[in-house]
Amino acid sequence: MRASDFDFDLPDDRIAHHPARPRDSARLLHVAPSGLADLHVRDLASLLRPGDLLVANNTRVIPAQLTARRGEARIGITLDRPLPDGGWQVLAKNARRLRAGDALRFDGSDALTATVQHRQPDGSVVLAFNLDGPAFTDALQHAGALALPPYINRPTGPTAQDQADYQTVFAAQDGAVAAPTAGLHFTPDLLAALAARGVQRATLTLHVGAGTFLPMRTDAVADHVMHPERGEITPETAASINAARAAGGRIIAVGTTSLRLLESAADAQGRIHPYRGETAIFITPGRPIRGADLLWTNFHLPRSTLFMLVCAFAGTERMRAAYAHAIATGYRFYSYGDASLLERI
Repeated sequence: MRASDFDFDLPDDRIAHHPARPRDSARLLHVAPSGLADLHVRDLASLLRPGDLLVANNTRVIPAQLTARRGEARIGITLDRPLPDGGWQVLAKNARRLRAGDALRFDGSDALTATVQHRQPDGSVVLAFNLDGPAFTDALQHAGALALPPYINRPTGPTAQDQADYQTVFAAQDGAVAAPTAGLHFTPDLLAALAARGVQRATLTLHVGAGTFLPMRTDAVADHVMHPERGEITPETAASINAARAAGGRIIAVGTTSLRLLESAADAQGRIHPYRGETAIFITPGRPIRGADLLWTNFHLPRSTLFMLVCAFAGTERMRAAYAHAIATGYRFYSYGDASLLERI
């Protein structure tokens, strides 16, 4: 397989720069074996059955975009993920200018400093911050900004409205650099409608890293290496998922992040086991999907690993047809865009 096999023409005006308001008024494309149906997010409850289980990612986005200074030099830093030894892997502009032992201070916080540990082979940098725990989180609130995707047009940076818009109703566990954007569509009213329908709910945690913004650098799909991300499925969540499926309910993964963690934790029979650690799973067509029956997700960019994932889930030809329909009928793409509900092949 090649990345070019997953290319398609996406007009620039199809990329959403602001979300629908209210959030559950966004459009919804239902992609089923019987065909395509144009709906709205608020219609989700009518598509699900009593006993189905919605599995959402409860990660919370942190202000991960920082401006560091080494002497008078300014260096853009984006947090990626914490490491077991307490350091942080980060993406840095002008990373070649950084050397082990360099001391960094940060705009917006007199309390926060870091020391460069080393540069990684992939170009990322490992930093040791002087703070951790709640003190580190508090310093980020002063020094950091949201790391919005580069395709969202914010010439002067994220706005105050983005602070609310780029966080899901499920958010509870600090640690994501980017939002699990499929969850952005859910509102209290929609969750109430799902509960009234008899749809159950569970959460897992996958902290989305900065690597989600990076394009594939090779056309050979087999040569692409995914950036690891930290995740957890608790014993309680695993038990809820397995019980719902045993009772005949379907598992609906809210977003590609939830699906990737479910697939990391699923055995050959589709049973979900508790999971805690990093995953770099890369889901492409031909890989069996065992952890979910339906996938709720946004519309993804051409040649992206996420478009490959939805093709693996629902079939490449079906997804090509669905995306052609979405583009022709004005659906909005990516983080602030519209939604789709995919039934597994």
